[in-house]
Amino acid sequence: MKKVSVLIILLISLNGFSQEKLSLEQCYDLAEGNYPLAKQKNLLTTQNELDLEVLKTEKLPKLDFLAQASYQSDVIELPFSSPTSTISPPNKDQYKATVSANQLIYDGGLINASLTEKSASLKTQQKQVEVNLYQLKQQVNQFYFSILLLQEKRELLIANKTQLETTLKEVKAGIKYGMLLPNSDSVLEAELLKIDQQLMEVDLNKISFMKTLSMLIGIPIATNFTLENPEIYTNLNNEIERPELKLFQLQKEKIEASSQLIGKKNSPKIMAFATGGYGNPGLNMLDNSFQTYYITGIKLNWNVFDWNSTKKQRQSLQVNKKIIDSEQEVFELNTSMQLTQQQSEIKQISGFIESDKKIIALRKKILETSGSQLKNGVITASVYITELTNLYEAENGLSTHQIQLQLAKANYNTTKGSFN
Repeated sequence: MKKVSVLIILLISLNGFSQEKLSLEQCYDLAEGNYPLAKQKNLLTTQNELDLEVLKTEKLPKLDFLAQASYQSDVIELPFSSPTSTISPPNKDQYKATVSANQLIYDGGLINASLTEKSASLKTQQKQVEVNLYQLKQQVNQFYFSILLLQEKRELLIANKTQLETTLKEVKAGIKYGMLLPNSDSVLEAELLKIDQQLMEVDLNKISFMKTLSMLIGIPIATNFTLENPEIYTNLNNEIERPELKLFQLQKEKIEASSQLIGKKNSPKIMAFATGGYGNPGLNMLDNSFQTYYITGIKLNWNVFDWNSTKKQRQSLQVNKKIIDSEQEVFELNTSMQLTQQQSEIKQISGFIESDKKIIALRKKILETSGSQLKNGVITASVYITELTNLYEAENGLSTHQIQLQLAKANYNTTKGSFN
């Protein structure tokens, strides 16, 4: 499974390299696969498999070997003596070697309850890893849309520069033929240098964010990479689908499994046993010779009274379950409040975008008039630059609000836990 996941990530990476583009979904997948915490899911599975194998060995026969040589200061003797008696006391030096086998017949369901508890624990731990990895999406959103904003700003600056260069050529022609005053082009040339400075600042900031995003997703990102501008859709309701909710449920299921396990610990246990030995003396203590012997039977072990320990442990687990319920209520309340705030943010930015479009339409008309006036010498280049800057700021405001809207929607989906 791990190899398949790595292969998928590699294919995604190669596809991104060939197109020199990265999507938001690709960044989510790469970040989750690259983050060191992701390794814990496979490690937890391996650990759980080993623990289960250990528990299953409890059902297998247990073999013990014992070898012993001893010397004792006194032995059993008859309290009387008889000339006709042939019974001699045991030797003070004694020897024995035994092999014992114990086979569990019935454990009251203890082993099966232990297996169930281990499985519940694995699901809880793996879901906790998933919850921790889910937090990466918020980081990806911030870096991804910061870079996207810089990309859009760069495109606007390039468009602004192109328009300014075209105007500069017309102004130079007007100066050459005496239609405009000398040095009218200087203001435009200074503005072009200012745009070059802004482009340099944008590129440096983009490189910085790219490096950070590259560390997060685990693949190198060239500076000529383009991040796709996603169209994110949201379902504006407060229905939460976060992995934390499943984690709370699994935690409560683990508590139930632990409660069942505690109850099984005091169940009666039946075991068959057999011991074979060779020693001096054997089972007949009055025979001072090496003998073989065996003992076999069945034994019952049942802890009938534990001073209410089991009851108190179960009560403690129920208290823990109530704590988890409380944590879930807090999580749902905080998430719902956050979603409400993000809904308001989305509506607010959407309103800004509509205003931005109207402002840009008006600014374009004003700039068109200013351009005609500049060519005819009615206004100075400084006035034209002011109107050009106003249009750029309006277009930059629209672009910024559009990116902010997609970021707000991405954050909303991340908070909600739904990406459909």
